[in-house]
Amino acid sequence: MSDVPWFKAAPEGWERKKLKYLADFVGGGTPDKSKPEYWNGDIPWVSPKDMKTDEILDTEDHITVDGLQSSATNLVQPGAALIVVRSGILRHSIPVAVNRVPVSLNQDMRAILPHDSLAVEFLACLVRGFQTELLKQWSKEGATVESIEYDLMASTEIPLPPLAVQKGIVAFLDSETADIDALIAAKQKLLDLMAEKRRAIVAEAVMRGLDPSAPLRPSGIDWLGDIPAHWEVERSRWLFTERDQRSQTGEEEMLTVSHLTGVTPRSEKDVNMFEAESTAGYKLCFAGDLAINTLWAWMGAMGTARVDGIVSPAYNVYTPGPRLLPDYVDALVRIPVFAQEVTRYSKGVWSSRLRLYPEGFFETWWPVPPLDEQQQIVAHIGTETAKIDRLRTATENSIALLKERRAALIAAAVTGQLEIPEAA
Repeated sequence: MSDVPWFKAAPEGWERKKLKYLADFVGGGTPDKSKPEYWNGDIPWVSPKDMKTDEILDTEDHITVDGLQSSATNLVQPGAALIVVRSGILRHSIPVAVNRVPVSLNQDMRAILPHDSLAVEFLACLVRGFQTELLKQWSKEGATVESIEYDLMASTEIPLPPLAVQKGIVAFLDSETADIDALIAAKQKLLDLMAEKRRAIVAEAVMRGLDPSAPLRPSGIDWLGDIPAHWEVERSRWLFTERDQRSQTGEEEMLTVSHLTGVTPRSEKDVNMFEAESTAGYKLCFAGDLAINTLWAWMGAMGTARVDGIVSPAYNVYTPGPRLLPDYVDALVRIPVFAQEVTRYSKGVWSSRLRLYPEGFFETWWPVPPLDEQQQIVAHIGTETAKIDRLRTATENSIALLKERRAALIAAAVTGQLEIPEAA
């Protein structure tokens, strides 16, 4: 019933069996969150957010014995199971890990407990080598949200070499993929350094200007510190006006506002979220306007629109006056220190529930360089960040190629297409 590539050929002595004959399956659940006696115990409780590595040594959340017994979750012994994300964060891959400590599971997880003829590490390699194919096979066709169905998973035939061969393949892959993983980690560190350098370039330019020899003066504003002596400092209430115009039809371009990409058309992003039946009544946002995601402003979800469109009526839209260039505004609001500053003027009981309303935004102070200098700053940022972005793109492409190489190596090994050295 499968078109997974491992069925094209298999070495002599290998079998093919459905997963349900080779393993047991265990689901999970969530103890009542209103009962504190069920939480903060000694039992790790695995949820999708814990599936960031190949091995589970601990989890963010823990439950008590009472919590374990009160819910549908189960205790899985160390090294006995492959923990699989059943739903929640599936996007073209299936996060899997082997637990090295006893764990319980939340409802978005499933544990596969192999029988004696199937090594859990071999099964892990097999899933990692064919994530895309297996996700298609294990998900319901046409479903809007990807989730793994038990019957489809259990009915999948997998290659089954002798147990000694399985262990040899795992040992071989541990050795061969270690070098690839180290190179990927090094390149990821380079990406982090580039992101840090990019932020530093933008922050230095918008807060200090481009002339390192220019005399400075105290701004009197904590987050700004010293600024070029010829710059002005002004409250945003004198620099912006709020725009609260509404769409009559809702047919304008829908814009999203995030801390990662600023203001972008939804059509350009891979957005998998609820969409309203009608966007009539949404706020108009014109090119050059500053749009702020009221709920996530404390994270830096704001930026200048590049095109005309509409945003959620829960957002706020501001039009910069003649003393500010929209591109300078976009650069300044997207530096982390500005997000920290607007948090001071946000309202809410919890940090994760802070809202930045217009009365708070209008209390913020801004540096105001001369317009010609703002233009130079914007051009400098564009030139310097373009260099970093080109290097970032090349590095991301090389990481993608390494991951493809890793997956291909695993896929070839677990299907018997590679000759595994005896030393393995």
